[in-house]
Amino acid sequence: MTLTTVPRYAAGRTPQWGAHAVVVGAGVAGLSAARVLADGFDEVTVVDRDTLPDTPVARRGVPQSGHIHVLLVAGQATLDDLCPGFGADVLAGGGLLIDGTRDVCFYAEGGRLADGPRRIPLYCATRPLYERTLRRHVAALDGVNFRADCRVTDYLVDDAGTTVTGVAVDDGTGRDELAADLVVDATGRTSRTPAWLDAHGYAPPAVDEVTVDLTYSTVFVRRPADDRRAFVVTPAPPQTRGIGMVPVEDERWLLTVFGVHGDTSPPDLPGVVDFAADLPISEPARILDDHSPVDGEVSRYRFPSNRRYRYERLARFPEGLVVVGDALASFNPIYAQGMSVAAFEALHLHHALSAGGCDGLASRFFDRAESTVDLAWTMAVGADHRFSDTEGPKPRGTGILNRYLSRLLRRAHTDGVLADAFFRVQMMERPPTSLFHPGVVWRVLGPAAG
Repeated sequence: MTLTTVPRYAAGRTPQWGAHAVVVGAGVAGLSAARVLADGFDEVTVVDRDTLPDTPVARRGVPQSGHIHVLLVAGQATLDDLCPGFGADVLAGGGLLIDGTRDVCFYAEGGRLADGPRRIPLYCATRPLYERTLRRHVAALDGVNFRADCRVTDYLVDDAGTTVTGVAVDDGTGRDELAADLVVDATGRTSRTPAWLDAHGYAPPAVDEVTVDLTYSTVFVRRPADDRRAFVVTPAPPQTRGIGMVPVEDERWLLTVFGVHGDTSPPDLPGVVDFAADLPISEPARILDDHSPVDGEVSRYRFPSNRRYRYERLARFPEGLVVVGDALASFNPIYAQGMSVAAFEALHLHHALSAGGCDGLASRFFDRAESTVDLAWTMAVGADHRFSDTEGPKPRGTGILNRYLSRLLRRAHTDGVLADAFFRVQMMERPPTSLFHPGVVWRVLGPAAG
């Protein structure tokens, strides 16, 4: 499901769902879920093990927080629907609004994609600024409160063991219990819900895993205030290296280099410089030569595999519990889907609750969310399967689709209409089927222009 096919958020049409909801995890997925829950619960408590300062700083509980994050068009629109003024507040906090068509150099299949015929407005900011802005919007809602520096130690259940009735927490002063009509697990890839299900007589979800062995390294570089250029190089066989580089707040570029399948990204600044010099576009290396790093520190992160938990296939699941965000599915981050998928899942949660409240919610939500997860999963792991070293289940038709996309992208080096069609799909604005519109197919497979 994409921006053009998912029903948008409908404010003011929400019935009463319950007295209290608890969201475990204050990342983008948890905050987005808390936003929609505030419509129908008297009180919403967001619990997180980290300190949650009112400044845009990376959090220990989000180890990838210091690296590049892109909010796709679909995510931008959905968060602006959920939190009116969100985008304006990102800009007020120092973020930028750039044109994804003309300000971004996108290199794929041996060349740069042509400028498209229409603007693609893109926010550019650090993950901490996105998260701080969203947290401020959610915290301003009636009935929402946060418990920071607080760890969830267990789910509470009823006597029959069939309904989650809250969470047990520890803030360092001892055990406390929070009763809830609904608990949302937004704890990311470290989610303990599968193990909890197994320990309490439920079958844990099957897991689809597709290896990519990605490492990425990030450095902040000083940026002239009027320079809004961004760069993307996507890896494709035999090239195992890539880069994402975007302008962000405080007159900086956020530069992330990455490698897959054993091409390990460097741990230090000289290594990043050498890595950038080995890319098929020259601008990032020149920028590193001409502009000094902000502090010279390099952050590294390893992402071994895409992982998807098949909750929608479970025959039994406790009432009063749902799972969202990376705890449901996490995708190769170089495709920048995570925050936008999290926003869509909050929208699915809104619609699932509106369709029947908390009774039977998990089944309705997982069924609805499956369409969005399917889309992101197919796009990410399909691209990863271009490499023969990638292991794991391959979506049906991946080989044919990859060959078609390869030809589309090569034609898009000189055809801005094809570049625009590709970007609209990458931004989760339009479905992949739009790439098979007769007019697009003719441009891809017909005689080359000129």
